[in-house]
Amino acid sequence: MTIPITMPALSPTMEEGKLSKWFVKPGDKVKPGDVIAEIETDKASMEVEAVDEGVVARLLVEAGAEGVKVNAVIAELDGEGGADATAPPRGKAEATPQKSTPKAPSASPSREPASSPSVAAAAPRPVPQQAGRRPRSSPLARRIAAQKGVDLSALSGSGPGGRIIRRDVERASPATRAQPSGGVASLIEPAVLDDRVYDPASYDLVPLDNVRKVTARRLTQSFMQVPHFPLTIDLEIDRLLAARKAMNDAATDGSKVSVNDMLIKAAALALMACPDANASFTDKGIARHKAAHVSVAVAIEGGLITPVIRDAHSKGLSQIAAEMKDLAARARDRKLKPQEYMGGTFSISNLGMFGIRAFASILNPPEGMILSVGEGSPRAVVRNGEVKVATVMTVTLTCDHRVVDGATGARWLQEFRRFVETPETMLL
Repeated sequence: MTIPITMPALSPTMEEGKLSKWFVKPGDKVKPGDVIAEIETDKASMEVEAVDEGVVARLLVEAGAEGVKVNAVIAELDGEGGADATAPPRGKAEATPQKSTPKAPSASPSREPASSPSVAAAAPRPVPQQAGRRPRSSPLARRIAAQKGVDLSALSGSGPGGRIIRRDVERASPATRAQPSGGVASLIEPAVLDDRVYDPASYDLVPLDNVRKVTARRLTQSFMQVPHFPLTIDLEIDRLLAARKAMNDAATDGSKVSVNDMLIKAAALALMACPDANASFTDKGIARHKAAHVSVAVAIEGGLITPVIRDAHSKGLSQIAAEMKDLAARARDRKLKPQEYMGGTFSISNLGMFGIRAFASILNPPEGMILSVGEGSPRAVVRNGEVKVATVMTVTLTCDHRVVDGATGARWLQEFRRFVETPETMLL
C-alpha cells in the first residue's frame, strides 16, 4: 500500500515553501512522530514529522527545492515494504503541482488536493452555480479567491455537490476576476526588468525569497483593498523613562525592561479600556476580541516578522520583556512556530532606535490597527504659557476604517496617552 506524503501547510497563509533537507532516505523505516524533513516557509524553518508508519519508497522532491506547493506529493511510503526504493528524487521543476503527478489525494483531510493535470482529468464534472444564490465554496477557495480577486459567482464548482474548491479558483480565467469600480486590476504587477531600461551589467539581481514574496503580496493587498487612515499625536515620556530607570535599577536578577516593553503593556491596557478598537473586519462580521494579543514587528534578514505577546494586558512588564527577548531571538533564527507569529489583534512597529521621528505603517490584516512609534527626543513644549523642554515621542495610529472610525481611534489614543504619560496607572 502506497502512502503519499504531501507538502504540509504550516500556517493558514502558506501557499508554498522550500524543502530545505531530508532526514530520511529510501529504504528507511519511519513511524508516527519521526522527523523526516525540514521545511522553510516565509516566516520560519520547521521540522516535519511522519504521521504514518512504513518504509520510505521514494523521495519525489529533492532537498533544496523551492516553490513547492502546499499539498504537492513530496515522498511516498510503502506500508508493506514492497515499493521500489531506488527511484531517484525528481528535480526542482517538478516541485510544483503543475508538473508533479500526485498518485493520491493529500494525506490531510482538512486540505484540498493540489491541482495537476492528472487530478483534473479525474475531477467531477463542474456544476454551475445557481443565479441569485451565494455560491457554495470551501473556506480555502474563498481565501484564495479574495487574494486573487476572483468572482466566485462566475465559477462552476467541481467539488461534492457542486461546491467550489481550490482548483476551481486556481483555474479561473481572467474574465472571472473581479474588477474594482475603476476597472483596474486588483493588484499591481511588479515592474518588468527591461534590458532597454537597465543595462544587465549595471545591477546585481537578488532572487525573491518566500519572505519577500509573501510580504509584497500581503502588503499590496492591504494597501489597495483596506481603507487606511492615520491619527498622529505627541506624547511626553519623561515620567515613563524615569519609571523604567527605577525598575531596572531595582531589578536583582539583571533583567531589563525596555521602552518598547512598556509601550506593549500600555497598548494592551488601552485595548481593554477601549474594546471597540480591539477588532477585526471579517467576511462574517466584525470580530470583537476579548483579549489583547500584541504583534511586534521584528526585523529579520530579508524582511520582517511579527511575533505575538499573547494576553499582554494581564502580564507584568518583566514577563513581557522576557517573552519579547526570546521571541525576537528565535524570529531572527527562523525558529518561531506559526502560533507564535499569528493571531495578533493589534501591531506595534518601532523605528525610534533608527532616529525616525514619525512614520505611518501599512495595516497587518486581519488586525484593525497598527501603531508606528518614532524617536523620543528633547523638544520645546508650552506649559502654562511658558516654554519648557520635555522628551517627546510622536506616534501614528493607522486604522482600518471598516472597523475603527476616527472617534474610536481617537479614544484609544487618549487611553494610550494616559498609560504612557502616567505609567503608574499601568499598575492599578
